[in-house]
Amino acid sequence: MFWTIPTLMTWTRIVAIPLIVGVFYAPIDPGMRNLIATVMFVVFAATDWLDGYLARKLNQTSSFGAFLDPVADKFLVCASLLVLVHLQRADVFVALIIIGREIAISALREWMAQIGASKSVAVHMIGKVKTTVQMVAIPFLLYDGRILGVIDTGVWGTWLIWASAVLTVWSMVYYLQKALPEIRARVK
Repeated sequence: MFWTIPTLMTWTRIVAIPLIVGVFYAPIDPGMRNLIATVMFVVFAATDWLDGYLARKLNQTSSFGAFLDPVADKFLVCASLLVLVHLQRADVFVALIIIGREIAISALREWMAQIGASKSVAVHMIGKVKTTVQMVAIPFLLYDGRILGVIDTGVWGTWLIWASAVLTVWSMVYYLQKALPEIRARVK
């Protein structure tokens, strides 16, 4: 089921990456760049929920879709973080924590799948909360302005991205603890 509607929606998150990055190189007003990038990120991030919903509703779930969905999320988040570091709206340390965790946990999940223990590192609520906080923090930082003249998205985005870094470490520790018995059994 390579070309289903849900899978195509997942592909849009990957295609979105150069579009979001490209906005910041467009010869337009900086405020408009921020707004366009923010709207694009929110729209493409919303496809994460929508493609899963449609896959279940249309009975179009597939192993390829299950593989591609988290990959697309990670690409979108990591690329956006790199843009934010480049724009000096996010600390490089936060980006290293988040990107490093994504690489480490992806590698752990791949290894656990190879040894037949993927259930021990199945997605947990802490991982979902971490992703949600990231998906709120990033558009706040992309926008980097005031909403209704009151809400400073730069300040809120900074707090939220740091909160997501804490949740990132917490979720990594959780998954490593779950995998530890299998790791110990294989390393002996």
